[in-house]
Amino acid sequence: MPLKSLQIIATRFSFPAERVFYCGFAMSDDLHFDTLAIRSGTLRSQFSEHSEALFLTSSFVFENAAQAAQRFQATGEGYTYSRFSNPTVAMFQQRLAALEGAEACLATASGMSAILSCCLGTLAAGDHIVSSHSIFGATVQLFNTVLARFGITTSYVSGANVQEWAAAVRPNTKLFYVETPSNPLTELADIEALKAVAQQAGVLLVVDNCFCTPALQKPFEHGADVVIHSATKYIDGQGRVLGGAILGSEQFIQERIAPILRTTGPSLSPFNAWVLLKGLETLSIRMERQSENALAIARWLESQKGVARVHYPGLASHPQFDLARRQQNSGGAVLSFELDASDDAGRRARAWHLIDHCRVISITANLGDTRSTITHPATTTHVRVTPEARQAAGIGEGLLRVAVGLEDVKDLQTDLARGLATA
Repeated sequence: MPLKSLQIIATRFSFPAERVFYCGFAMSDDLHFDTLAIRSGTLRSQFSEHSEALFLTSSFVFENAAQAAQRFQATGEGYTYSRFSNPTVAMFQQRLAALEGAEACLATASGMSAILSCCLGTLAAGDHIVSSHSIFGATVQLFNTVLARFGITTSYVSGANVQEWAAAVRPNTKLFYVETPSNPLTELADIEALKAVAQQAGVLLVVDNCFCTPALQKPFEHGADVVIHSATKYIDGQGRVLGGAILGSEQFIQERIAPILRTTGPSLSPFNAWVLLKGLETLSIRMERQSENALAIARWLESQKGVARVHYPGLASHPQFDLARRQQNSGGAVLSFELDASDDAGRRARAWHLIDHCRVISITANLGDTRSTITHPATTTHVRVTPEARQAAGIGEGLLRVAVGLEDVKDLQTDLARGLATA
C-alpha cells in the first residue's frame, strides 16, 4: 500500500501512519492469500476493536466550516457522505484489491451496477464494445437495450477464438468484455492472448472474475486492465446480500470510475460491505471445497445415461482443459450439462423434470452459495435474450446449470439421479 494511502487513512482516524500500517495495509507484499483475506484492509477506530467495525451512518461530521469545504471540494482527506465514502466500504475495497493484486477498487450495489459503472466511465456515444457470446443474460440486455439507446454498439464473438476478437475490432472500439469461465457454459478465454489483441488495438480489456474469484484466478497477472465482480456470488458465499466491485489502476479508478459512482450513486451499503468482508475471510477454503465437489459431480454426470455433454473446465473432456490448468487454480464450482432428447420440446421437458425432482438442490438462478443451486438458463437467466443469441451462445433447451455447494457429494448425486432416472 502506497504511503499516501496510509497517510489518508491515518488522517481519517487521527492515527499515526504506523498504527494503520500495523492494521494490515502495508503488510500485503509479504503475506499470502489466506492471511490477506482475513487481515488486509482493516481499519481500527479509537476503540481498537478486533473485528471490523460497521459504520452505519449516512454522513460524517466536520470539525469546522473550512474542513467541510475542503472535503466537498475533494481537497481534504476524510469521509464526507456514505454514497461515495464510508469506512466499512473502504475496508472491503482495500481487502478485495489486496486479494486481486489491484492498485485500487471501488465497490457498488451489485454486479450489474459495477458493469454499468465501468461502461459509463469508459464509453461515450458512438463507441463500440466487443464481447464474448457467452455472458450473463442481464449483461447482454445491458449492452443491447440500455447502452444501445445511447449510441453504444456491441459485437459478439466466441470467447475462445482470439482471431474473432481481432477481426471484430473497429476504429471506434473502446472495450473488450469477457467472462472467464463464462455463464453458463464455462467457456474460457485466454486472457493473455486477448490482452495482446486489446493492446495492439488500444482497447481496454475488462474481465468478469465472478465465477473464479481471486482465490482461483487472478486476471491482472494475465494482462487484464479491469476486473469486475458480482460480490453477491462467491465473495459473500452464503446468498445473503448484493454487492459488486470494479478493480483497476489507481488512475483508472479515481479518474474514470469514482466520478461516476459519486454522481450516480450505485452505492454499496455499509452493512453489505461488512457481510462481504466476513465472506472474504472464508473465500479460499470455500472455493477449494466447492471446486472439489463440482469436479466429483462433473465426473459422475459424464457417466450417466441421458447426459449428452458436461461443461466443466476441470474435466479432461473440456476443450480448454489445458488453458484452465494454466490460468486457474481449479475448475471452479459451476458446471452445466446437456440432456439428450430428439427435439427441443423433449429436451426442455427432460430438463424441467429433473429440476422438479430435486429435493436437496435449490431451484434458484443465484449461484455462489454454500447451498447447491440448479437452473434452466434458457427459461431463467437468459430468457430475455433472443433465441438467435441463445443459439449462438450454445444455450439450448436441454442445458442445466448447477452451482455446487458444500453439501455431501453423495447426497447431491442422489438428488440429480432421481430426476435422471425417471425422465
